[in-house]
Amino acid sequence: MSTQETEPTVRKGADEIEENALRLEEERARQVIDALNTDLADTYVAYHQLKKHHWNVEGAEFRDIHVYLGEVAEDLEEAADELAERAQALGGTPLSGGATYEEHATVEPEGENVYDVRTSLGNDMEMFGDIIESLRDHIQLMENLGDYTTSEILRRNLETVEEHAHHFQHYLEDDTLVFEGSVRE
Repeated sequence: MSTQETEPTVRKGADEIEENALRLEEERARQVIDALNTDLADTYVAYHQLKKHHWNVEGAEFRDIHVYLGEVAEDLEEAADELAERAQALGGTPLSGGATYEEHATVEPEGENVYDVRTSLGNDMEMFGDIIESLRDHIQLMENLGDYTTSEILRRNLETVEEHAHHFQHYLEDDTLVFEGSVRE
């Protein structure tokens, strides 16, 4: 329970767009901010799923996958920060909070259960594929709106997400040094 004695003063409503110093007119800014908030929501939903897998990975490849998933989560966190700061710079309010992210995301988390490593990484690769498609659409939107800076931010993010999706694909290949079951003679 809050111990504040006075009602907080709302400085700006979550859906309000303020005039921005970047001179992107309000309707264009609104479209950009909406896209950025969708990408922010997707990024944080992916972040939390990756952290879950980072915490729960087991098996012979535990260490490598644990470390790699931690690195992917860090990349997602950096991307989220850049997306949120751009939305704010354009006069918007970045989304905030787990329920809000899930409500606005175009991707859906796998849920609470813990799955085997292959299933978890497959779910991550699928989610990253959906994010890739959304980022490509938003890059095209930014180009059409004349917001080349946001387009460049999204391109850098897309490059990172594509790289990680490609790495997930490598982890999921059937070639391995680890034997199923008992050691072969």
